Amino acid sequence: MCGIVGYIGNQQAAPILLDGLSKLEYRGYDSAGIAVYNGEKIDMIKSKGRLKVLSELTHDGETLPGTSGIGHTRWATHGSPSDINAHPHFNKDESIVVVHNGIIENYLKLKKKLEKHGYEFVSETDTEVIAHLLDYYYNGNPLQAVTKIMHRMEGSYALGIVFQDHPDELYAVRKDSPLIVGHTNGGNIIASDVPAVLKYTRDVFFIENEEIVRMTDATMEFFNVDEEPIEKESVRIEWDVNAAEKGGYEHFMLKEMYEQPKAITDTFSPRIKDGRIVIDELNMTDEEIKAINKIMIVACGSAYHAGVTSKYVFEGLSRIPVEVDVASEFRYRNPILEEGTLVVVISQSGETADTLAALRESKARGAKVLGIVNVVGSSIAREADNVMYTWAGPEIAVATTKAYSAQLISLYLLAMKFAYVKGEMDDTVLSDMLEDLKSLPAQVEMLLNNKQKIQRFANRYLAARDIFFIGRGIDYAISMEGSLKLKEISYIHSEAYAAGELKHGTISLVEEGTLVASVLTQKELYKKMISNMVEVRTRGAFVMAVTMEGNTEVERAADYVIYIPETNKYFTNSLAIIPLQLFGYYVSVGRGCDVDKPRNLAKSVTVE
Repeated sequence: MCGIVGYIGNQQAAPILLDGLSKLEYRGYDSAGIAVYNGEKIDMIKSKGRLKVLSELTHDGETLPGTSGIGHTRWATHGSPSDINAHPHFNKDESIVVVHNGIIENYLKLKKKLEKHGYEFVSETDTEVIAHLLDYYYNGNPLQAVTKIMHRMEGSYALGIVFQDHPDELYAVRKDSPLIVGHTNGGNIIASDVPAVLKYTRDVFFIENEEIVRMTDATMEFFNVDEEPIEKESVRIEWDVNAAEKGGYEHFMLKEMYEQPKAITDTFSPRIKDGRIVIDELNMTDEEIKAINKIMIVACGSAYHAGVTSKYVFEGLSRIPVEVDVASEFRYRNPILEEGTLVVVISQSGETADTLAALRESKARGAKVLGIVNVVGSSIAREADNVMYTWAGPEIAVATTKAYSAQLISLYLLAMKFAYVKGEMDDTVLSDMLEDLKSLPAQVEMLLNNKQKIQRFANRYLAARDIFFIGRGIDYAISMEGSLKLKEISYIHSEAYAAGELKHGTISLVEEGTLVASVLTQKELYKKMISNMVEVRTRGAFVMAVTMEGNTEVERAADYVIYIPETNKYFTNSLAIIPLQLFGYYVSVGRGCDVDKPRNLAKSVTVE
């Protein structure tokens, strides 16, 4: 979740480090720091708060001379946010400096060992243990010291390391936390994610588990944990640099909502050829698809909600039974993975720690794993047996919008392909569904252009304490995502409930003036949903409904209605979620919240 940047070259390092860190702010952080070798010693500046504090302290980096250094944005795990706990961290004589993303699980054991040898600690972090452990094993050979600590640390880590004795070298290490490196004009750079390096290079190396990089301003060498040289190939990043900029929008989240029509188009267009669904990178034969008799979908957060939606789509179209698991719970229920089971893991970043752990557990049990990710070359993309990319482009706001929409489209395509191959869908049905799919971008754009009406409504609920979302079937999955969008960026307590469960306890929470958002897009469930809306309305609730055009009957049970265009019943999530995204966004803006970087949250959750 933390952000790491490192640079060594012929330019001043500090401005590059600060610029790189600014491109990683979306990951979430509470403090930041940089360390630069100035020609004689290592200078370090760090502070609690936003990156602008660090920029002001260093005059945008100009007051820190030197051409090699490392930087970090910290999301607190061990120790509260503070100047002392901020990274980087020194060893005892300030000759070794480290930045770290991840968690060292055995840090207390290592700390006790080091304290017995006279080491003193000034912070509460697990990262300071790394700096002192390097000092303990360092005998003039940096590579050897790095491999020794790798053998002794348990947990996850991506490290950037500078040794004062070797000022012309910068070291980077990775185990279970993302790290990339790339060659720039006149130097080399390391980072946690692609946006930090796009300004400087498009050719990057994705560091694998337990790999080490030693770089100078002109060279880059890769080693395994046994200090043996290894060969790696670079990957070309095709993202538009402007995709990581706001482009005139007030927030990245608003910009990314408006990019949803393009993300949807980019995800389905290359996969529809001559009226058929062709997913080139999937690398699954028709025989392999026909052999699938069960699907297990594993994901976190919004990706999990996309998985819940796809359960209804897969089962309805292909008649393959589907289970959906929260990734953080998957391993601990001793899952049954029989022959013929396909495990589908979904992650925007491709680095989500719990989802990656579920992937590895599934493979260890002999299951075939399909990864649906947005980042080419990410850990899940590399480790899954098969992969499908969402092509949403870089997403900066912590609250996902366009990546979620692209995940839905990927899952629709996959379900339709599986149904067709298994003989559960004929050419006519496939053709009709593809036409509906192609209409989605224009329909999404139309809903986005209705934002003023939703903004006016959102302004009425800036002081709300509780908001509930209800739905049935696919509409329940939409409600889950709508509720999450609201709570994570506005800090209003919000919950989603299956509407049929209202009478089993939930309705006791409804009181005069409570907002209940009701989603009803499935025609066969209209009457039941209207009954549920009447139930809460008679208890004082104000009911907002999201429904299909033509369902005017809903107006007798709702106080406020948002209509979405007609589409295939399996695709309604792609439309109904748009007004709910806008509602959450405008409530957050109206409350003065940090929309793009909500408190305590991170974009890429790379620790369990």
